[in-house]
Amino acid sequence: MGLRHLLPLVSVLYLGVVTLLQRQRVSEYNLRILTSFFLVLLVAVSASADVERRTLNNGNLILEDIPAIPESLVTQLNRYQNVRSAPVRDFTLDGESVYISTRFGDVSQIHRVDEPGGVRRQITFFKEPMGEVSRRPGSDTMAFTMDAGGSEFSQIFMLDTQSGESNMLTDGESRNGAMLWNHSGSHIAYQSTARNGRSNDVWVMNPDEPESATVVLESPDGSWWGPAAWDKADGRLLVMQYVAITDARIHLVDLKTGERQQLVGGADKPSYNEPHAFSPDGKGLFFSTDQFGEFSQLAYLDLASGDIRVLTEDIPWNIEGFTLSPTGDRAAFSVNDEGMTAAYLFDPVNMSYRQVELPVGVVGGAVFDETGRKLAFSINTPNTPSDTFVMSLGESSLDAGEWVRWTFSEVGGLDTSGFRPPELVKFQSFDEREIPAFVYKPEGEGPFPVIISIHGGPEGQYRPYFSSTYQLWLKSLGAAVIAPNVRGSSGYGKTYVGLDNGFKREDSVRDIGALLDWVETQSDLDAERVALIGGSYGGYMVLASAVHFSDRLTAAVDIVGISNFVTFLENTQDYRRDLRRPEYGDERDPEMRAHLENISPLNNVDKIAVPLFVVQGQNDPRVPVTEAEQIVAAIREQGGEVWYMNALDEGHGYRKKPNRDVYQQATVLFFEQFLLQAEGE
Repeated sequence: MGLRHLLPLVSVLYLGVVTLLQRQRVSEYNLRILTSFFLVLLVAVSASADVERRTLNNGNLILEDIPAIPESLVTQLNRYQNVRSAPVRDFTLDGESVYISTRFGDVSQIHRVDEPGGVRRQITFFKEPMGEVSRRPGSDTMAFTMDAGGSEFSQIFMLDTQSGESNMLTDGESRNGAMLWNHSGSHIAYQSTARNGRSNDVWVMNPDEPESATVVLESPDGSWWGPAAWDKADGRLLVMQYVAITDARIHLVDLKTGERQQLVGGADKPSYNEPHAFSPDGKGLFFSTDQFGEFSQLAYLDLASGDIRVLTEDIPWNIEGFTLSPTGDRAAFSVNDEGMTAAYLFDPVNMSYRQVELPVGVVGGAVFDETGRKLAFSINTPNTPSDTFVMSLGESSLDAGEWVRWTFSEVGGLDTSGFRPPELVKFQSFDEREIPAFVYKPEGEGPFPVIISIHGGPEGQYRPYFSSTYQLWLKSLGAAVIAPNVRGSSGYGKTYVGLDNGFKREDSVRDIGALLDWVETQSDLDAERVALIGGSYGGYMVLASAVHFSDRLTAAVDIVGISNFVTFLENTQDYRRDLRRPEYGDERDPEMRAHLENISPLNNVDKIAVPLFVVQGQNDPRVPVTEAEQIVAAIREQGGEVWYMNALDEGHGYRKKPNRDVYQQATVLFFEQFLLQAEGE
């Protein structure tokens, strides 16, 4: 087999050396030199391993054993790959215009729109996509985050929206985010690893004097701490401590004394608690919590007495996205109703609320203008990508006007009114539990080949977003697409989200087996032609399903997936390692380590007997590139069919259009060869 066995060794050595040097704060220049050296070494080893290797996109995209993509296929998919979106980021200071993000080049940038349906005037022109964006109160300057090459080590910048000039506020090395302006606009709170490179601390900075940055809360453990709300006097800060999806706590920090008080939640009785805002009088706070039931409810905490009052007892789904207006006299929140969104206006004084009508879809990014009289949402439907809608509000906190659509994103000339909508179904799993799934079917009678798309997280949730990719598969491949929310998914209650933790990990894989059983009962679905695709944890699910169900599958696509839980936990970035252990298990415990080794696909690779397409980003801080390299090397070692794609300028997924385009084209080619061809076998 030549030098194939050296591929994982070289990758692991590279990751170990880079991690060591990062801890020693070696310069980015020297890290680039090291990276170049190891890439040359990997090229040499790959060339000696009988791998057909080529590069695209100025050498940034490496393809191994992937056939040349026919020009006819590129042309066929072109329209589906030229879809844009335009989610709202904020209002301008005067409230007459909106800032949005959209892509006219390779990555998403900030634009300004001055009227409904108006021209999108581009403000930023960076080579990397924008992360968080937050306008400074009382000003049209903005703070934003941006990383390099998908590393997720985001830096905070200040942007002059008139001149387009920007300057970096943070150190260029740490990971920064969760930005939150105080009411006066004098200071910004944020989360940063700047203190030691691994702890998720809370900092406060005067952006006019970046050297003033100060830690106001040092993380005492490996959990995530981030600012959530300032009080009206800008003297106190609500902070969220995230331990796990079932354990999040609320703290109050006095910025003058440095005193920290834990208000809600704790290890003795874990619950998920998310702080939203102080009440207008400063005597209490609004937060969402699942400590009184299966779902997160909106609640009010009286700071003096400690009493908690649940406000949304009549809503049997998760409350999410609470936003308080700058004036403090009105708010909005949304509800995740089996994947779809219901939106509500809320009066923070008398604590009443009412639902508002809006297009059926998934809503996010709610933001008020500075007067509190306008509310903007991003709305995504199965037939339209995310676009910005604005509602003018009345005198009363609950008076709603009509929605006005401000952006009309391009969809490549496609007639999206003809896009096939999903159907929500439920199938029974091994323990008689019902598992929800969204099913897309092409036109015709079938039987259709099937692509099962598994979300990441694992606490994620598939929601019926606009998806040109799914519609492309329906149209170009004639395949049905099924997006299940297996146990462990969020959105279905705290019991459901915990059903796959630790030693129960493979119960979620058994849900895929039950889904395959369900497919066999559907006359318009072809159980002889089924492929899997999934990213991150969904990538693990793809690999694990290939281990257990290879005799029932024809192809599998693993995107930035975990191939071995132990190596994943040992090599993921320091700042997130302890955040993953409550979910997957602590690999330092001998019993758990043995279990994780036992269920890891890499250690069961001899059972994988389907063609595999592995997609990775070189700079992935979450699932290191070595997870992909080692599964690819193992499949090759046993003579299996594996395509491998690695983008040197990406991280945990592909954000740059040239890379996404090639990935999507190669995926369709892979399905054509290994899913559709199964028809004649």
